Amino acid sequence: MRTTFYIKYSKSVLTGIFLVTALLVGGCKYSFTGASISPSVKSISVKYLPNNALLVQPQLSRNLTEAIRDKFTNQSNLNLVSSNGDLNIEGEITAYSTEPVAITGDQQAALQRLKVTVNIRFTNKQDPKQDFESTFSRFQDYDSKQRLSDVEASLLDLINEELAQDIFNKAVVNW
Repeated sequence: MRTTFYIKYSKSVLTGIFLVTALLVGGCKYSFTGASISPSVKSISVKYLPNNALLVQPQLSRNLTEAIRDKFTNQSNLNLVSSNGDLNIEGEITAYSTEPVAITGDQQAALQRLKVTVNIRFTNKQDPKQDFESTFSRFQDYDSKQRLSDVEASLLDLINEELAQDIFNKAVVNW
C-alpha cells in the first residue's frame, strides 16, 4: 500500500514539474547553443560585409559574411533570406592589421598578431529593443618566423569563426 502511494505520488510530482517547465519555456525557442529566439522570428538576413579597412585581404569579406550566415543557420532554426529578415545583420570590416607582440631581449618580435575588427548593426523587427550597433575584434598570434601568407588562411578561419560566434551571442543569446 505504501509503495503504491509513493509511486503514484512520484509520478504526479514529476508530471507537475514537467508541465511547469513546459509552460515557463513555452514562450521562447531554446536550443543547445543557448540561443533564445522568439517563436515569431522565422528568418534572418545577413548582408555582405564590405572591407573598409586600410589593408584589404581579398577573401575576408566573403568568408566572414559566410561564417556569420553559417553560424545562424547551423545553430538556430532561422531561414536565411537575402533581405528583410525578421533579424537583420549588416556592417563592415573596419580594420585588418598585423602587429608585433612578445618582444624578445634583442628587440625582435617573437610573435606577430593578426587582428580583424568589424562594426555590426543588428535589427530585430519583432523586438526593436534588442537592436544594437557594436564593434567586434578578434586576433590570432603566430610565430614571427612564419610568413603571414603561409598562415593567413588558417588564422582567418579561426578569427572568422570567433567573430561569428561573438555576433551570434550578442544577437540571440540573452543570458
